[in-house]
Amino acid sequence: MPLGAHHVRTSVAVADIGRAVAFYEGRLGLRPLWTGPSATIPDGGRVYESGGGPALNVYQSATAGQTAATLATWYVDDLDSVVGELTEAGVEFARYEGLVHDAKGITPRAGGGRIAWFRDPDGNTFAVEADR
Repeated sequence: MPLGAHHVRTSVAVADIGRAVAFYEGRLGLRPLWTGPSATIPDGGRVYESGGGPALNVYQSATAGQTAATLATWYVDDLDSVVGELTEAGVEFARYEGLVHDAKGITPRAGGGRIAWFRDPDGNTFAVEADR
């Protein structure tokens, strides 16, 4: 059976699950669906809900923050409102050399629309984007 017939989630390695919980739950407002061990670390993993189902696995690991690539993107209807709410919650948006960002850190997206990037405490990169 092809993988395209199955749901997929992204997994994110973090160095300290307590610090990650404060960020993902406290700043991003994600709701944990499951809490459990990560390898040999009791209570070292979380599965967070987004969009009505499980969407993000966060687990404590020595490999935390070792990629500069965007790990997940949230597609939203009102990018300005979402960026504003996240900024108020203490999320800092990244600015990349060579791109034009507005005052909120939003930049035009290739192919149309707009996008803004942010990082978790371990440097894992995420985005929020909209078609307008």
